[in-house]
Amino acid sequence: MIYPHVEKATFIDRPNRFIAHVHIDGTADGAVETVHVKNTGRCRELLIPGVKVILSDGWTDEERLNPDMPHTRKTRYDLITVYKENLGWINIDSQVPNKVVMEWLQSNSPSRNALFSNPIIKPEYTYGDSRVDFYVKDGERNILIEVKGCTLEVDGVGYFPDAPTTRGVKHLNELAGAIDSGYETYILYVIAMPGITKVLPNGKTDPSYEVHYKKATQKGVKTLYMTCDITPNEIRYIDVNLF
Repeated sequence: MIYPHVEKATFIDRPNRFIAHVHIDGTADGAVETVHVKNTGRCRELLIPGVKVILSDGWTDEERLNPDMPHTRKTRYDLITVYKENLGWINIDSQVPNKVVMEWLQSNSPSRNALFSNPIIKPEYTYGDSRVDFYVKDGERNILIEVKGCTLEVDGVGYFPDAPTTRGVKHLNELAGAIDSGYETYILYVIAMPGITKVLPNGKTDPSYEVHYKKATQKGVKTLYMTCDITPNEIRYIDVNLF
């Protein structure tokens, strides 16, 4: 996925989950821009005062040509990418993982073909009383895939989640229960940072998630890891590996 219009900036602070203050490169010293943070997770180890970040410009082409016209957005920019020392750019846009997984599912890549030969893909599939990210019909196979974006790295290993997630626990239980109804089920971690190939459950932050993840995998839920290449204006899948 490519972001067509981006700006480099320096992170200042994050007063709440939804917004941050930044200084955009090239603007007057002291000028502060309020931007939308496209990730409601903690990101405490990433969003540190002084780090370099990338912003996606949410204005339309017409708005960019006519900056004085009325705008529908409260903030012009979305904070999408953060630079972490000794690692590189990390994409924290929580809407991106599903888009990158869709690109992979629709591709003719070796990793896709190794798992699914001729998939019919239905995103946002209603199952039970909630929605699963993807339903895939592949011949006689009925497959459910739940996608999680991983942005937390410790000592070269990815961890999920970075904050307690009752929603994530619910998804694990739903995937495990669907096996009894004849579904193949997968949890797919999109590793939105370079050089990381594996994700472990973050029991330190969310012990419940770790417990339910182990129960789900013992029941038969399979784990997939998607490695990615991250640049300031793009996130691109490299490969998908089955754990």
